[in-house]
Amino acid sequence: MALNGKQVRHLRSLAHHLNPVVFVGKADITDAVIKQVEDALEAHELIKCGVQDGSDLSAQEAAVEIAERCDADIVQVIGHRFSLYRTSQKKDIEHIQLP
Repeated sequence: MALNGKQVRHLRSLAHHLNPVVFVGKADITDAVIKQVEDALEAHELIKCGVQDGSDLSAQEAAVEIAERCDADIVQVIGHRFSLYRTSQKKDIEHIQLP
């Protein structure tokens, strides 16, 4: 799903106050990291991730690879952090209403 500018701005404002829930470390992106991101996206729709100093990947590279493998949209990349969004299939959570 391609996000338009208004939707990205809305998601960035929501992601600003989030703490990272997934970290990419020196093992880079493993299947366990992808599973963790998938679970977090299903539970929350919008998550923030971090790239630790020991990783060989930049935050941009990690965001692109994880987004492709998880079928998610990159909301923002700043420094060592990035935010991802994907609509959840769960019915029992409060879904983010995009403008």
